Formats: sequence, C-alpha cells, structure tokens
Amino acid sequence: MYEEITKLIGKEKGPTSIILAGVHGDERCGIDALEKILPTILIEKGIVLFGYGNPRAIEANKRFTESNLNRLFKDDDLLLETERNSYEYKRAQFLKKYLNQADALLDIHANLTLNSKPFLICEVNAKEIVERLPIDLVVSGFDHIQPGGTDYYMNSIGKIGICVECGYLNDPQSTQIAEKNIFAFLKARGHIKNSLKPQSQSHVRIYDSYKVKTNRFTLVKTFNDFEEILKGQTIGIDGGEKVKAERRCVILFARNREQIGDEAFLLGEKKNSLV
Repeated sequence: MYEEITKLIGKEKGPTSIILAGVHGDERCGIDALEKILPTILIEKGIVLFGYGNPRAIEANKRFTESNLNRLFKDDDLLLETERNSYEYKRAQFLKKYLNQADALLDIHANLTLNSKPFLICEVNAKEIVERLPIDLVVSGFDHIQPGGTDYYMNSIGKIGICVECGYLNDPQSTQIAEKNIFAFLKARGHIKNSLKPQSQSHVRIYDSYKVKTNRFTLVKTFNDFEEILKGQTIGIDGGEKVKAERRCVILFARNREQIGDEAFLLGEKKNSLV
C-alpha cells in the first residue's frame, strides 16, 4: 500500500505540491497522519501528490534497509557504490519523477532526541510558506551541511523544499503536529481555503557538522536539541581527545558514535531572520 503516489486534483487550476512521509521508515508521525487524512481530504485548487518515501523501511519499522534514503537525492558521483546499488537508491529515482512535477515539497520527519522540540528545515526561498506553518522555530543551512535530502533536491532544481521535524518519534503528539502542518501547508499553497497569517518565528542557521575521528566518541552529557553551548565548552571525548565548541552556539542531533566518519552533532547560530 505504500509503494504508489496518490494524486488529488482540485476543481480549479492552481499550483502543484508534493507531501512525503516515511522517508525514514521508523518515523511514524507522517505515515499515521497521511493514513488518517487521505481518505477524506478534498483539494480545491491545483494538484497535490501524496507519497510514502521508503515502503520497505516502513514495513520493517526501520530508519532504512540498506542506505539512508534522505542522503541519496544528489548526483551519482557523490554517492558510494553501495548506495547506488541499494533499494533506497532505486526508490529515490522513483520519487524524483514526482518531485520534478511539483513546485513545493513538505517532507514529514521526527527524530530520536527524547525531548526534541518541533522545527522546520528550509532555505530562504520557502519564507512565504513556512511563516504560515504552526511551528515557531525555523532552521536553515542543512543544504550545505547535510546535502542529499528531498528538500535539498527540490532546492537544487529551483523548487521549494521544506522539512518539518515533528519532535520525538515515539511521542503521540508528533502525529498531531504532522497533521496540523499538512493542512497549514495546503492552505499556504492555496490548495484549500486559506485564512492563515504570517506568525513570529525564531531562526537558527546550521554552520558545522562534527564527524568523529575514532571509533569511540562519547558525549560528556545528554544534550537537548538547540541547547546553548558556551565557547570552550566540552561537548564530547573523541578517543582520548576533548571536543570543544569554538564559539557560542546551539547543538543539534548530538549522539554517541562508534564508527570513524559518523556525524556526532551539528552546531548552529541564532539569527534574526531566515537567511
């Protein structure tokens, strides 16, 4: 049931958008939200494509089966041979056909941080849409730091890519957050009646990703997403070496790691606007 793309067409002409869930198969919030919404939703204007990103991973309730699907939407020469031979690579090529048809994307995610707050990922081209979505934190810079996601792909071909992180993946409220953002996205895009006004939001730009140098990286503590870090503060121990912040910042997706080259955390800086 997760393989195909659902296409809904409004009675009036309008834009084309795509909404994806389950690009990571264990992030159930978007999957559950679409299963609830699709049987009854009516599109008034334009075309909306609805899809499940990684059917095999969804069925297995795993992040992915062979390769991280949300890193495979980039040029083939930037991918490993194992990635190009994976099921997820084939799925990425399938999804690109539909991404190419749309002008804007909403991709629904959740994450492993227990007390994670919801936030939006986008670049400045999405400003008019994201300021109408019911989340007060907007994060940019991922295209540079973590290329290869669905939103990265849309931005790379001159379209609009937005990812909504709905909080902790096992929090029941994450599904409600997904539903609210789907409807707000559809309103902001003009597919259904629009009564949304721009809202005040805070902004963070991601500027660095720390890749571990040894097979043993251990955080000095559990860090909440967007926790403030002071200049010189120790974040973790990589082998026997302390890893310290070079300036005041916020931290995101901090994890213990056991393999050289794995991403241990992201660092960002607060901004006054989406840049």
